[in-house]
Amino acid sequence: MDRTDVADTGSSGATGGLAGRYARALYALADEQKQLDQTVFEMSNLGQLINESVDFQRLLGSPLYDVKVARLTAFAVLDSYSFGKIVHDFVGVIANNRRLRALPEIVVAFAALVAAKRGQITAIVTTAHGMTDVQREQLRARLIEAGYGNVNLNELRDPSLLGGMVLRIGARLYDTSLKSRLQRLQFALKGAA
Repeated sequence: MDRTDVADTGSSGATGGLAGRYARALYALADEQKQLDQTVFEMSNLGQLINESVDFQRLLGSPLYDVKVARLTAFAVLDSYSFGKIVHDFVGVIANNRRLRALPEIVVAFAALVAAKRGQITAIVTTAHGMTDVQREQLRARLIEAGYGNVNLNELRDPSLLGGMVLRIGARLYDTSLKSRLQRLQFALKGAA
C-alpha cells in the first residue's frame, strides 16, 4: 500500500466530535430498545442511499433549505425506503438541530462505533466520485495483504479531492488524493522559487 502521507489523527478517530456524540446516542437508544441489529442495518442502508442519491446529497449539503422543509423532505425520502421509527426519528432530531450536513459523517461514525463494539476494524474511504464494486474489492484485498483482516469499509464522497482517495484506519491516514498531491507540488514549487 502506497503511504504517501501518514498522519496521527488522535485517539478519537471516526467516533469523536459531533458525529461521534450523535452516533453514541443512537447506539445507546437502539440498544436500550433492543433494536440494535435493525438500526445497524438501516443506518448502513442510509449510508448507501446518501452515497448513491445526488438529490439527497444536495438536500443534506445545502444550507438554503428551511429546517421544516428539509426535515419533511428527508422524512419523505426515509418513508419511501421504509426506514424504521428509530432512524426516522433520529434523522428528525438531526434536522431539527440543523445538522443534516453532518449526516454522512454521523452514519460513518455510527458504523465505526458498531464495528469497534464488534471487534472489527473500520476503514473510512473518502473519494471524489465513489468506488465501483471492483475497486472496493481490490481495496479490501490490499488491506488484507497489509494485515487488516476483518475490515469494515465506510465510504464518503468529497468532490474537492478531485481524484484518488483518503483512507483512514484508526489513527493512520493514507492520502493519495489528487488534491493533496497538487498541494505538495505547489509547496515544492514555492520552495524552489
